[in-house]
Amino acid sequence: MTDFSPQLSRVTAICHGFGDKSALLPDCLQPYQASQANKKQVHGTVIVDVTEPGQECGEADGLYTTQSGILLTVLTADCLPVIFSQRDGKGIAVVHAGWRGLLDGIILKMVERIACDDNPANWVAAIGPAARSCCYEVNEELVERFVNELPLAKNIISPRFRHLNLAAIAEHQLRGAGIHQIDRVGSCTICTIIPDDKDNAQHRFKYTSFRRTSQQQAIDPTHPGIKGRNQYSGLIILP
Repeated sequence: MTDFSPQLSRVTAICHGFGDKSALLPDCLQPYQASQANKKQVHGTVIVDVTEPGQECGEADGLYTTQSGILLTVLTADCLPVIFSQRDGKGIAVVHAGWRGLLDGIILKMVERIACDDNPANWVAAIGPAARSCCYEVNEELVERFVNELPLAKNIISPRFRHLNLAAIAEHQLRGAGIHQIDRVGSCTICTIIPDDKDNAQHRFKYTSFRRTSQQQAIDPTHPGIKGRNQYSGLIILP
């Protein structure tokens, strides 16, 4: 069930994957879990260079390394996981980008960090499972903030009334910053169900979703939360 990027799968020097409810940390990354760089995601724009396995990075929503044997991950429910690799696999990065991060420029800051070492055109990126515009309804004020603050057409930002298209916004930011090889991987974290479960009245959803869980808790206060059940997405330069 794990989602993979066709672009990143061609980079033989790395291993990557996007988690879901069946494997919060993709199976292919589990052997490297002890090397994982640790951080506290705060919907900010801080990017940390990771230089050693198990590094404590503090508050950060982006990680970058050129060292092999260090697992970089982001933890998401409905926000965007974006993972990056040089085409030769000698550098990798990850970003956690919700609507705040996109507005504040976390993706652009990561591309700036990449550009300190290399031409961003030599990198590929994959935008993973997140809340899609089919389900990600927000208020009109937030849509207007995006329209007023980002140099993008309104139909890219909000293809449906009061719905944000986070993946499209991220892709346009990446292309504008010089990364042109981009995959969109997986599907909507709010509504995607396991394919063989379509006839089940109690649908088994593929991904953990903060928005869906909140809606379910509003109907049934005993419905469990998602603490400890978010999915990891990430990659490692193979040792």
